[in-house]
Amino acid sequence: MSAFSALLQLVAVLLLPPLLVGVIQRTKARAAGRRGPPLLQPWHDLLKLFRKGVVLSRTTTWVFIAGPVVAVVTALLAALLVPFGGSVAPVAFAGDLVVYAYLFGLGRFFTIAAALDTGSSFEGMGGAREASFAALAEPALFLALLVLVVLREDLSLSGLAGPGDGELWATAAAPTALACVALFIVLLAENSRIPFDDPTTHLELTMVHEVMVLDHGGPLLGAALLGAAQKLFVQAALLVRIALPLPDGPAWLRWTAFLLGVGALGVGIGIVESTMARLRLRQLPMLLISASLVAAFGIVLGVR
Repeated sequence: MSAFSALLQLVAVLLLPPLLVGVIQRTKARAAGRRGPPLLQPWHDLLKLFRKGVVLSRTTTWVFIAGPVVAVVTALLAALLVPFGGSVAPVAFAGDLVVYAYLFGLGRFFTIAAALDTGSSFEGMGGAREASFAALAEPALFLALLVLVVLREDLSLSGLAGPGDGELWATAAAPTALACVALFIVLLAENSRIPFDDPTTHLELTMVHEVMVLDHGGPLLGAALLGAAQKLFVQAALLVRIALPLPDGPAWLRWTAFLLGVGALGVGIGIVESTMARLRLRQLPMLLISASLVAAFGIVLGVR
């Protein structure tokens, strides 16, 4: 991949994630019969936060500051492993899917550590929930990727996404669909979306991700929100590249199809959040276990 394509991918993961959040918010507003905020409202909120000052508690350490920073950096590094509009990611090697998964794991670890660094039992509760969901989402993620490994016989994300010619849907539609379903459930869990969490709630007993950043403010809160949006965008990009065959042609046509696919996925997330409520906490582990079972069944179907 050329340096220009790699730079274009980094620019995309820096600028587009808040827009994806705006698409989800606008979809939910339309489903509720409201006009909703502008699509660029998340960017306005981030710029307002970045212009504010930073207030730090005397009980916090460098871990509190490192949490949002690591979340942004790990999302950027993970984005380099996923092919967006091109056929190959800027960084591609055998086994990069493991690095992809644990880059987000590293960001999650520092986010939880930053929440615990405040000394608040409330944020500790959110960190414990985040760790519990992650422990169940990780097997589902690897099993879903293993379905594609079996089908593609490749250990790189660029190889799993493939050229985008629709070959998997023509030869192995059932296991591919099961892998996509599992990846979609993992995406909702990893990004604290409904039915796992409500990103707009302020109810103490239901908060997961939001409770971990309650003590962050100004640029630190902006970085935490940007990192969360980038994580959502990168995971959505991987799902789109697996599920959506990109047309053959010039780069601008492939990028247009890719961005339309990500936007359509954002609309789908908004519809899901508009048509169902958050599940009870004791029901969430069963949903993640179901995602693992769906992916495992896809492996069985994919073995030739």
